[in-house]
Amino acid sequence: MSKVFSAHAVSVDGYISGSPHPTARLFVLSHRPAPEMTERQTLVTTGIADAIAAARRAAGDKDVGLMGGGVVTEALAAGLVDEVVLHQVPVLLGGGRPFFQALPGHVRLRLVDAVAAPGVTHLHYAVER
Repeated sequence: MSKVFSAHAVSVDGYISGSPHPTARLFVLSHRPAPEMTERQTLVTTGIADAIAAARRAAGDKDVGLMGGGVVTEALAAGLVDEVVLHQVPVLLGGGRPFFQALPGHVRLRLVDAVAAPGVTHLHYAVER
């Protein structure tokens, strides 16, 4: 399945200047000011629902992508996510930080598609309500 992203809601621990979609508008969700913002970026300090609403308005009829485990976790907890696409790379790391943070309760996913490729498996899930 091919996706078109025209807006993102993005969480930053430190400042992020790049994007996997270099022409997409970025809505930077943060509790502190970002040091520099480009014309493609909008700072949102009022929470995940406002960041996603702004990204949806900018996206029009296109999809909105979420980047960062904190943002995805908040959006899942708020019921604002319709699908999850994971790119699983078979490398085991001995440490690090989990992508998802603690969710209140269970989030049920239904597998829509799995595509194996060299070095990665693409998993597409629908969020069940």
